[in-house]
Amino acid sequence: MNFESTHNNAQFSPVDDPKLPVFTSGELFGSHQQVRIVHDGATYLLRITRSGKLILTK
Repeated sequence: MNFESTHNNAQFSPVDDPKLPVFTSGELFGSHQQVRIVHDGATYLLRITRSGKLILTK
């Protein structure tokens, strides 16, 4: 069962959930172009590309 089916196919996405915390990229990156995120013992790299997109790699 996916998120959409549990919400009567409403036009609602988890991205729009007002209960989720919101962080700006400036808060996450500061003056850096990349940050490390540790999740479940693994380290990931989140970076801003030259075109301004976000890429997450393990």
